[in-house]
Amino acid sequence: MHSDRSFDNPPALPHEVVAETLERALRDRTVEGEAASVLIGTALNDDDGEFVEYWCVQVGTRAVPGSPLLGPACLCLGHTVRRFGHLGDDALALAKSLAARAEADPSDVDGRAIDGYDDVRSFLRLP
Repeated sequence: MHSDRSFDNPPALPHEVVAETLERALRDRTVEGEAASVLIGTALNDDDGEFVEYWCVQVGTRAVPGSPLLGPACLCLGHTVRRFGHLGDDALALAKSLAARAEADPSDVDGRAIDGYDDVRSFLRLP
């Protein structure tokens, strides 16, 4: 039996809503699912690359081990470099670290981090 699946990319939200949602999720794990959607919508649709990168790094460095936000933070860094063509040194180091953690222990960081780092390497032409 085949079922058609559809996926809608979340929209970009106003910066104050993004910041409030992500800060709340970093304090209260019960809203991590909503926060992941907000981060992904921001990375895919917000036109402020510095804002997107800032929040990817904040989430990727502050979320607790095993948080479902860690994989999306790295995936979103991949979206960011694809869209804007660059990443800062901290963001690049974070993407590499999260991907390595995902390879070592998928219960710590999910596999989306590997996909995100693959995009980072591809778009920055890294080995």
